[in-house]
Amino acid sequence: MVSPTKLKSMDFYRKIPRDLTEASLSGAGLSIVAALIMMLLFGMELSSYLAVNTTTTVVVDKSADGDFLRIDFNISFPALSCEFASVDVSDVLGTNRLNITKTVRKFPIDQHLKTTGGEFHAGFASHHINHGEEIKEEIPDGAVSLVSSSFDSFSKHFPILIVNFNAPWCYWSNRLKPAWEKAASIIYHKYSPETDGRVLLGNVDCTEQAELCKRNHIQGYPSIRIFRKGSDLKEDHGHHEHESYYGDRDTESIVKMVDELVAPIHPVTHTLDMDGISNETFKHLKKAPVTGGCRIEGYVRVKKVPGNLVISAHSGAHSFDSSKMNMSHVVTHLSFGRMISPRLLTDMKRLLPYLGLSHDKLDEKAFINQHEFGANVTIEHYLQVVKTEVTTTRTGQEHSLIEEYEYTAHSSIAQTYYLPVAKFHYELSPMQIMITENPKSFSHFITNLCAIIGGVFTVAGILDSIFHNTLRLVKKVELGKNF
Repeated sequence: MVSPTKLKSMDFYRKIPRDLTEASLSGAGLSIVAALIMMLLFGMELSSYLAVNTTTTVVVDKSADGDFLRIDFNISFPALSCEFASVDVSDVLGTNRLNITKTVRKFPIDQHLKTTGGEFHAGFASHHINHGEEIKEEIPDGAVSLVSSSFDSFSKHFPILIVNFNAPWCYWSNRLKPAWEKAASIIYHKYSPETDGRVLLGNVDCTEQAELCKRNHIQGYPSIRIFRKGSDLKEDHGHHEHESYYGDRDTESIVKMVDELVAPIHPVTHTLDMDGISNETFKHLKKAPVTGGCRIEGYVRVKKVPGNLVISAHSGAHSFDSSKMNMSHVVTHLSFGRMISPRLLTDMKRLLPYLGLSHDKLDEKAFINQHEFGANVTIEHYLQVVKTEVTTTRTGQEHSLIEEYEYTAHSSIAQTYYLPVAKFHYELSPMQIMITENPKSFSHFITNLCAIIGGVFTVAGILDSIFHNTLRLVKKVELGKNF
């Protein structure tokens, strides 16, 4: 059995009796200074230990084949109606998706970008329209030609005024014309304006009555609008309410629609019986836009190959005057990849210095064509997208903390012979930026801490010894003693 005496012989820290030690003011001052230096160096070492040290490398994009990229957007078009606004996606692999609606929402806006109504739902506006068989024989005009000066008086006189806004050069307008005139003739004899006076069918040539068509926000031809006496007098943002008809365009369907609209109206008093309105008719009617703009927001998922996000006017049964289409727009937001919530950003503030500021390069930028560039102007944006990934090895294994896609943007305008569009052409870089966190080990921190305490203590002891011996030497010299 080892005796306590033998154990004491192994003591590295032999104690000196307090009676054999001597305290001094210089030693006390040096001790205080040493303690302060230790605290300062400890704080600096702790800050260094807690700091995020990173290394940045450029590597080949590690995305797997078949991965999709999300594009979030919120774009306002002051001169594009929600009736015809279409979001399309295409890429170099041949993908071509037209009029995406599942993840896209549309809201009518005015020229000041303020919302003027609830969300626009396409519904029957996008269904296949039956035009019936082409009518070969000559059909006499049955509809009344309306002009700006007489339009308001007709709309206030008849309980229901149904107007075909058309253009002579338009294929769909010419396809509708025989069926429309035939239906107008039938309605004229069935509900005579002189004896019945409940309904009237009219025509507006938008090439001659451009201001009237602009006032009613006509962008596609033909557009069938229904004006109701009384309801159309209600103003919303300075514009009269009316409805758009999106049903079939053959004679039988038009006559049936008019019959169902007229049925609830008393032939003498012209009062409206709400119980008599047919649901079948109203599913083909939708409130017409009171303003000519549209805010489009949502997201699309695309393959990670070069492609295009295109916003344009689109319809399978309307024509558009490309010279009057204005694709001016304001980009409220456009980003690639999964959107980072503000809460997540707050929790990850330490990562912000290592992330770029180009993930929303186009946000809050306006691209307005005041017709100084002429007609048929397409606005194009060329976006080069680079993936940035932040990884960490804090848990011993490398795992991803956040992925972000940054992009550069170059915009231009181009004259086109086709329908003007707003095009966002994106290309993804085959390389990605990898930012790796390299945390310091706790053992390294403890080693440095011991070095700081031991080093400062030792150096302070040496300085104290030198200072103390120097003072003793000076005193001896003053006393004239040899040393």
